[in-house]
Formats: sequence, structure tokens, C-alpha cells
Amino acid sequence: MDDLWDLVFPPRCPVCDGLMTREEAGEIGVHKTCHSKIYYTGDHVCLHCGKTVEAYREYCRDCSKEVNRKGFDQGRALFLYRGPLVFTMYRFKYANRREYGKFFAKVAAREHGGWIQKIAPEAIVPVPMFERKQRKRGYNQAVIFAKELAKVTGIPVDLGLIRRCKDTRPMKGLDDLARQENLKAAFVCAEPNKAYQRVLVVDDIYTTGSTEKAIAQVLKDRGIPEVFVLNICIGASDVL
Repeated sequence: MDDLWDLVFPPRCPVCDGLMTREEAGEIGVHKTCHSKIYYTGDHVCLHCGKTVEAYREYCRDCSKEVNRKGFDQGRALFLYRGPLVFTMYRFKYANRREYGKFFAKVAAREHGGWIQKIAPEAIVPVPMFERKQRKRGYNQAVIFAKELAKVTGIPVDLGLIRRCKDTRPMKGLDDLARQENLKAAFVCAEPNKAYQRVLVVDDIYTTGSTEKAIAQVLKDRGIPEVFVLNICIGASDVL
């Protein structure tokens, strides 16, 4: 069945978007020649947000000041948002490359499986899109990632816990204060009676953490003590 499926819908490399055979895809799902072009966050990351830091640092420059830390408990990311991954994420979000979600989930399990097991979330919660925007695009890339991550971790996805009730402006180009204002009252807890102790919020790209902070605040206000975040890409490295 897999062979027939690959003949009809041959897989594409998430890095170059070229067609692959199953042998070329390998265990993870990317051309071997393309794998070297990926920037992983690595072993030395900020203990709070997950941004790559120098080996001697515990926190990035932003999170080193406790007042600047976001409302979530801890975050991780798979890749640095640079190089060909910028185009990968564009295709994943806007060009219907939903199949990339399998690649991201496999990398998440390989790179952060131990961390996920340690924090032991009871549910995976994708960052929701405004309903009208999702209808126009046809899908929510965070939901795609969440469902594929659920397959490899066994952790259920909760699609109804958080709802986006405000059609926010695009965040690109906004400073921190403008982002916070843009996200004010943007999310509501649609299932306030869910008795979770720990949840894992997932999204595509972490920039300033404003979205994650807003969602974490809503969840904690509804009585969920621990909120962790996992992003596919993180916007910047803290390594000089």
C-alpha cells in the first residue's frame, strides 16, 4: 500500500521540495544532501524559551532577566529559522505542503523526545487560527504538526481547548508592544472545565514569544498549572 501511495503521491523533500523515493527519504524524510543545510537548535539552548545560546549560558539575553520571561513554563524548538528552512516554512504554511508535518514530528521525537517524556503533557494543543482565515487557507499548519506529533508520541491532541476569537493583524514587522496589543483578548479557553495539569502548545515559528505568552496566560487563568511550548522553528539564535 505504501509503495502504491508513493507512486501516486511521491514524497517531497521538506528542504528543497524535490521529489524523493522512499530510499532517498530515509528514516527521517529528507534528502541526505539537504540534511546538512538544516540548522538545528542544538544541545545548548535557553532554559526558558529554547533559543540557541553559548555553551556557558543558561538563558538567552532576553530571558536572563526574569521579568522578560514569557508566561509559559519552558519552550523548545526544532530548527533555527534560517537558510532553506525559511522557504520550507512558507510552503508548509501557504503552499499546502501538509506532508512536511511528518518530517517535523519525526525530528521532534528524535531531538526532543526525552524532554517531552520528562514534562509529560496530557494533551497537545495547537495554536488556533481565526476561523475565517483557516477556511480561506484550508488548514492550520499547527494542527497538522500537532496531529503528526501525536502519532509518534501517543499524546492526544485537544483541538477545542483554545479558540482564537479575534482576527489579529500579521505579526511580522510589529514590535513587542504592538504584538502584545495585537494579541490582547485574542484567545479564549473554550473548554474551561478540562482538568489538565500540563499541556504542550505547538506552533510553527517562535519569534518574540508573544503568542505563546498570550495562550499560556489564558490556560493558566483557567487553572492549568503548567504550560510548555514546542515550535518547529525559532526566529533567532543568541550565539554571536
